Amino acid sequence: MSIRSIQKQKWFTLIMLLGAMVACSHAQVLNGIDVLEQDHFSAFKELAAKHNDHLRIALMTNHTGLDIHGRRTIDILAKDATHEVKGFDLVKLFSPEHGIRGALDQTEILNDRDQATGLQVTSLFGATDAQRRPSKEQLANLDAVVIDLQDAGVHFYTYETVVGYFVEAAAGTNLEVIVLDRPNPINGIAVEGPVSTPGREDYINYISEPVRHGMTMGELATYFNQVHHFNTRLTVVRMRGWKRAEWFDETGLPWTNPSPNLRSLRAAILYPGLGLLERTNLSVGRGTDTPFEVIGAPWMDGVKVAAYLNARKIPGISLIPIRFTPGLNYPFHGELCQGVEFFVTNRDQLDAPELGIEVAAALVKLYPDTFQLDPVDKLLLNSPVIDAIKQGKDPRSAAAQGEQDLARFKQGRAAALLYR
Repeated sequence: MSIRSIQKQKWFTLIMLLGAMVACSHAQVLNGIDVLEQDHFSAFKELAAKHNDHLRIALMTNHTGLDIHGRRTIDILAKDATHEVKGFDLVKLFSPEHGIRGALDQTEILNDRDQATGLQVTSLFGATDAQRRPSKEQLANLDAVVIDLQDAGVHFYTYETVVGYFVEAAAGTNLEVIVLDRPNPINGIAVEGPVSTPGREDYINYISEPVRHGMTMGELATYFNQVHHFNTRLTVVRMRGWKRAEWFDETGLPWTNPSPNLRSLRAAILYPGLGLLERTNLSVGRGTDTPFEVIGAPWMDGVKVAAYLNARKIPGISLIPIRFTPGLNYPFHGELCQGVEFFVTNRDQLDAPELGIEVAAALVKLYPDTFQLDPVDKLLLNSPVIDAIKQGKDPRSAAAQGEQDLARFKQGRAAALLYR
């Protein structure tokens, strides 16, 4: 072997060792399901003792319910917990939007059956409001509901609402709700965007909150319970090792797409902004390899839009013009779209909800007769911001409206925070 080859091998070995050291330094984060396993299901044993060693459990989960070794929470509860906890019985499964496998992108999902366990899966993503809430009949003869879902950190992500519905349904009953916590992928520090207007609560807005709330699913459940005074018997199995300032790539955990079109951390970082645009007459990249990382339309001039938005010098972001063709079943499928791709240059400086407002304002200015602004409010749920854009106000001032509401939310959520 030549000296040069030996040197290259040494450098390769050093790089591999450094990579392993970095991975090990982040491996300390354990999700709620990992903590349960590590503690030999002590939380379940305590509950079982309260219920005379007879604990009938339902699990709300999907494909994101995995432990650090890639085992499904479904299988862990059906096998390990059943073996270790006296009287433990996993009797049914619930699934949210996108189904138990997280693969369906449609407006209604039917009940299913888990092949590995044979358990019935009750879908809570039906066509009506009632079909999206757990009913008294579905919760009858249960002692507890366990929830293990990966959130995206924005108020219009429907997994949060499902958690709220379970906390609400358990109010005034003996039903226990147990949330197995997971990280907020876009960190738990930043709280950004206009606060949704009280009275406009719905399936994409369980409670009045900003676009980016900076909370974990366990903290949200705690917050819902406190604000609405449900007094639900709520237990959060907390993570170990997670710090509020951490982004997902700093946890050492493997990425699992929370839903079919949220496929990377970059998409998750941009989602609080570009997600606001998905009900407009734009493509937000659904049906491409980079959903929520691009926008475009057949009527758009990508060069013009990129130049305009780059000139705005939006902190933490840069854009390039692109062309793309969305796939089947998505807006503009089969049509060539001009548009822009967003590159995050500094995620700590980027205010993603403000970016969404900047883009909407830019398109109103450049395409006043074509771009449809009003659908943005269906996700933003804050009409004064939309009115400010229509009046031609600077997007930064439009985004900053309601700062007092944001301050009140930050103050109110403080009692629900579980991590430093």
